[in-house]
Amino acid sequence: MTALNFELPCPDIGAWRAGNTGTPGVWQFDSGLPGHHVMVSALVHGNELCGAWALLGLLEAGVRPAQGQLTLVFGNLAAFDRFDAHNHDASRFVDEDFNRQWMPERIAQANTQERRRAAELAPFVAQADWLLDLHSMHERAEPLLLTGVQPRNQALARVLGNPQHIVVDAGHKDGVRMRDFGRFGLPDEQAPETRSLLIECGFHGDLSSRTVAHDMCARFLQAAGTLTAQQVASLLPGWRQADAPAQWALDVTGPVVARSENFRFNQPFQGLEVIERAGTVIGDNDGEPVTTPYDDCVLVMPSVRQARAGVTVVRFARRRPL
Repeated sequence: MTALNFELPCPDIGAWRAGNTGTPGVWQFDSGLPGHHVMVSALVHGNELCGAWALLGLLEAGVRPAQGQLTLVFGNLAAFDRFDAHNHDASRFVDEDFNRQWMPERIAQANTQERRRAAELAPFVAQADWLLDLHSMHERAEPLLLTGVQPRNQALARVLGNPQHIVVDAGHKDGVRMRDFGRFGLPDEQAPETRSLLIECGFHGDLSSRTVAHDMCARFLQAAGTLTAQQVASLLPGWRQADAPAQWALDVTGPVVARSENFRFNQPFQGLEVIERAGTVIGDNDGEPVTTPYDDCVLVMPSVRQARAGVTVVRFARRRPL
């Protein structure tokens, strides 16, 4: 497995770490006018720097909501404090994946660093109507926007116009993501006021991941009415990039879960490959061939860098115009 060069420097968030809410890493601003309560979160995983750079940029630019409220959250600070570019996977979390803990029963246990942090942040997530969660990937790949299965989130992805590939998935087998916590995980008819998106901005260490995070923040804040187009242009110059030429929905049909750390692909897949024929062997899972379940099968986020028993190493999806 080839080591990927880490070019994105670690941001210095020291001046902004305390927040203004009494909870470390959490900033809130209220316009005093009606509007959406928008939350942008970063560092849910401590090695995903692009989102921290985006939040740092928003704070340094003095961004304030034109209407409604804005919450900015630096998530897993304890994991971020361990960041080492030469061993960046080690700072993904402290005890367990922070983005699998968003279930009331796990949060109430408070028996790991991530569950205690989730307990601190849960009231802020519950207050928000719109959520953008900024992430990056283990492998060098094109950006992906994860909407969940809710049509309201897919409609918002169309309004945003970027990125090109939209992942429509029902969640994660190991636990609930922040994106699906509380009202955000409800069907459209039960929570029509909410929107929640998770953006995978590219490889953790690529400078382009910061560009994607900037672009998505600018688009999301404008779509929510938090900032006007004029404010985006003046406060965040250069953040908004060109629209995608077309957008594709990738309807996830299921994961491949490793049986052990010995899982291997038979090619160096980067993601978004379309495998023409059902039954094509793409890897080996402890002696069992892994095959595509249908024709024109798309591989979503293939990676063995975290491979061990129970870990998802790739997802299968069908592609359609968004």
